Amino acid sequence: MAPFFRPAVAMQPSTGENPYLRRSTGIAMTLQMQELDEQQQAAREWFESLRTRICDAFETIEREAGSDASFVFTPWERTESTGTPGGGGVRGQMNGRVFEKVGVNVSTVGGRFSPEFARTIFGADDADPSFFATGISLVAHMANPHVPAVHMNTRFLTTTKRWFGGGADLNPAIPYEEDSEAFHARLRAACAAHDPTFYSRFSKWAEEYFFLPHRGVSRGVGGIFYDHLECFEPGMGPTFEDNFAFTRDVGEAFLDIFPQIVRKRMGTAFSDEDMERLLEFRGRYVEFNLLYDRGTLFGLKTGGNIDAILMSLPPLAKWT
Repeated sequence: MAPFFRPAVAMQPSTGENPYLRRSTGIAMTLQMQELDEQQQAAREWFESLRTRICDAFETIEREAGSDASFVFTPWERTESTGTPGGGGVRGQMNGRVFEKVGVNVSTVGGRFSPEFARTIFGADDADPSFFATGISLVAHMANPHVPAVHMNTRFLTTTKRWFGGGADLNPAIPYEEDSEAFHARLRAACAAHDPTFYSRFSKWAEEYFFLPHRGVSRGVGGIFYDHLECFEPGMGPTFEDNFAFTRDVGEAFLDIFPQIVRKRMGTAFSDEDMERLLEFRGRYVEFNLLYDRGTLFGLKTGGNIDAILMSLPPLAKWT
């Protein structure tokens, strides 16, 4: 059975003790959990620490651009259909000069899937539809059409099985081959440190996954995507420690390479035609996320926070 827990929202002074909420108008969120095991706690803490570092890095870029934009953090709670507590998370969003809209969310939730949805989830079924999930999800839409949008998500789930999933992909309206190569090279290096087959497998999976079949086009220039990276007992296959180490390295790779690309392009001059190209590209992004994205479906099917789920949508888009 997955653990049940209740997020308690308390008013606290803004101090360095809660760095990821240090500028959230004094609201701090503590997830009070029962039966959260060592692996679940370790994964949750890593995702939250990564969120802190990413938000700090993005705010630093805003300062370099002469902007005082900062993330606003909003805690949320989830309730099971039975009325019992089901966890929650923190939605972080910033609207700045460089990052027109960026969301960095973390969540830790648990409960029971509906019978229909349980049949679609790895390790869940009618006999045991319980689940636990913790993760980080990020989408950035940039003000300058020459700076690519980006998506990154990593997660740890527990049903009758335990596994990691996630990835990162670059979504430029105006592609630069050198940026795409740098992004892929950094992810390739992260993969190579763990398994020589990971990059070829996961980059192909991203190519197939981030595709709009109704238009016959890719969402962007790819990256990596992986799911159901199952954790076994020692001697039986990859362990939790193995897969957790890889997932951490995916996060580190993203935090290393994406700010480099942003700084390289954020001062590039752009035209009205460039902006039109950006807005039309964003329309394709919206279509993918609403029609095909697994994370969007998972959030909606499990009663997640709607604003957090739909933070991936751009502030402006266009269809012709």
